[in-house]
Amino acid sequence: MNTDLLRKYAALVIHVGVNLQKNQPLVIHAPIACADFVHELASEAYDAGAYDVAVNWNDEEFSRIRFQKANAERFRDFPAWRKAFYDDHAAQNAAFISIAASNPDLFAAIDPKRLTEASQTAGKALMDYRARLMSNKNTWCVVSVPTTAWACKVFPDCTDVEAVAQLWDQILRAVRVSADGDPVAAWHTHIDRLQKITAFLNAHAFTELHYRNTLGTDLRIELPKGHIWMGGAERSADGTIFAANLPTEEVYTLPQRDGVSGTVVASKPLHYNGNLISGFILRFHAGKVVEYRAEQGEEHLKELLETDEGASFLGEVALVPHDSPISRSGILFYNTLFDENASCHLAFGKAYPTCIEHGDNMTEDELRHHGVNHSIVHEDFMIGTADLTVIGRTPSGETIPIMENGNFTF
Repeated sequence: MNTDLLRKYAALVIHVGVNLQKNQPLVIHAPIACADFVHELASEAYDAGAYDVAVNWNDEEFSRIRFQKANAERFRDFPAWRKAFYDDHAAQNAAFISIAASNPDLFAAIDPKRLTEASQTAGKALMDYRARLMSNKNTWCVVSVPTTAWACKVFPDCTDVEAVAQLWDQILRAVRVSADGDPVAAWHTHIDRLQKITAFLNAHAFTELHYRNTLGTDLRIELPKGHIWMGGAERSADGTIFAANLPTEEVYTLPQRDGVSGTVVASKPLHYNGNLISGFILRFHAGKVVEYRAEQGEEHLKELLETDEGASFLGEVALVPHDSPISRSGILFYNTLFDENASCHLAFGKAYPTCIEHGDNMTEDELRHHGVNHSIVHEDFMIGTADLTVIGRTPSGETIPIMENGNFTF
């Protein structure tokens, strides 16, 4: 991997992703296979004046062994010291970087109940930490770096070395890092474009979106009063501007919890808990998934939807043009960070409180009163296609085409 490009990428993550401030702590969640990039991030962070950098390493192969062989009781217990690590750093106003680079088939042979139980246990233990991030109390950013297992899944006809090189090329293209360009300047231009889209959507204060395509999607989503469309960049509680996802091509808001009805057909597989769920169809009534089926991984979809009460309701509505750079690549990445930025998508579970007026300062009860869903999970799934139509309805009853043939009309 070209060292100069790696440094440019690290600088982009530090200065645009989390926009690290002087004397601010930084926490990096990373697979051990991504150590070289973590070192570049740490170096750039200290150069930017970081108070300290803490790394929370994970090892996929060890995780697989533990899920396969550990006592079942282990997955019903979350260590107090680990909870304290997250909560204490969040309370110190740390910035958080997560490197999403998992093997899509990692847990294919693992009992899904073990995975779900571990996810529920962690979700409950880390509820306060995750609530801080979803309310933008702290700056945070999700990025990706190739690992051999992931790269070989994306490019199965290549050697290990070729697959990693090709995935690096696609990642750097998606995050606008090149040998002769200025990625920071490119991102500010891109953010400005996304914010013009959110300005249009917010100005119309749509009360409903109606999705249709030839896959069979015919879905109506009500939007609550006071909802806010966001995209590109966000503002933390202390006023710091940051980009939560690199790459990002989406604009997003939250739905009315009980206002989703109709059928939606997934257009790409969902990677969940180290397993793939593909070819799935969902039917909603009064906001809730009341019927579902999947060609692959239906048992994992069932576990996801039954995680808690809110997991079978939607928490996010996101619009992405079919003509986005990641979509044009024609590559299925088996990684939500990339696949969601190639396609319009929805999310099961928890909504972002920042997507409703004053939501970042509301309690969970107040949010629910305003029609905002709560859950310990938040899982995106892709629904966009080349022929997707999205029609918006305004408070006056006027209908306005938002997307035609998968792309924005404005």
